[in-house]
Amino acid sequence: MDNKTFIIIGIAIAIIIGVIAVFFASGDPDGLESTALMIQGQKTLTGGTPPDAGIHENADGKFAYSAPLPDYSLGEKLGPLGGIIAIVAGTLLAFGIVLGISKLLVARKKAQKSEANQ
Repeated sequence: MDNKTFIIIGIAIAIIIGVIAVFFASGDPDGLESTALMIQGQKTLTGGTPPDAGIHENADGKFAYSAPLPDYSLGEKLGPLGGIIAIVAGTLLAFGIVLGISKLLVARKKAQKSEANQ
C-alpha cells in the first residue's frame, strides 16, 4: 500500500469514527466543564448536570475567547447533522494543517541538504 492510499484510508476511518461518535456522545458535560460545575457547586461527582447549570467565570481583564464550533456542533437547530459537519470539518482541517507543516518541513530539509552539497 502506498502512502497516499494509507492516508486516505486513515482519514476515512477518522471521519467514520467521528460521525458514529456523534450519536453516542453524552449531553452531560465531562472533563473540564464538569469539573468547573462541581467546583461551583452546581453538580456532584456522580450526579447529573441540572438543565440550568452554567459555568460562571470572571473574565474581566483576562484572556477569553469563543470557540468556533462550541460543543463540536453548529448549534441546536441542526442537531446531530451539525455535529457531523463539525467533526468532518475539524478532521479535514486538522489533516490540512498537519499536511502543510509536513510539506514545509520536507522542503526545509531538502533546502538544507542541497546547501550542504554545494
